[in-house]
Amino acid sequence: MMRLTALALLVLFFDWGGGAAGADPLATAGIGVANCGKLATDMKPEEGLNNTANFLIFYWAQGYMSAANITTLESDSNYVDLSKFDDKTLLPMIYDYCSKNPDKKPISLIDSLLDKTEKLSGEWKKGTIPWAAE
Repeated sequence: MMRLTALALLVLFFDWGGGAAGADPLATAGIGVANCGKLATDMKPEEGLNNTANFLIFYWAQGYMSAANITTLESDSNYVDLSKFDDKTLLPMIYDYCSKNPDKKPISLIDSLLDKTEKLSGEWKKGTIPWAAE
């Protein structure tokens, strides 16, 4: 219960939960589109996933990168090996990026990583995600 309360307070404080009702539709949401300046202040990479800001951005990035992999597998049978991006690798990268670019968003770094990281070839049966099937 305490962790849920802390998470709710973080969402309110950092406005990571999105905008007001009736706002424009969003294609991406969450801590990954938050302001880097706010995030860098709260991140402590040396604490790993014991730090709330760390685990929020790490798990957001893992989900975002996984979704990107499904998209690239569907389109050209390529994907990024996410085992290269554990918390000990990804958290310092995000912290460093956000510390140096407080006016940007973490999603910009993740998009760059996805673009520049070597892709592996994989097999994926199109239409395996029922809600995305044509």
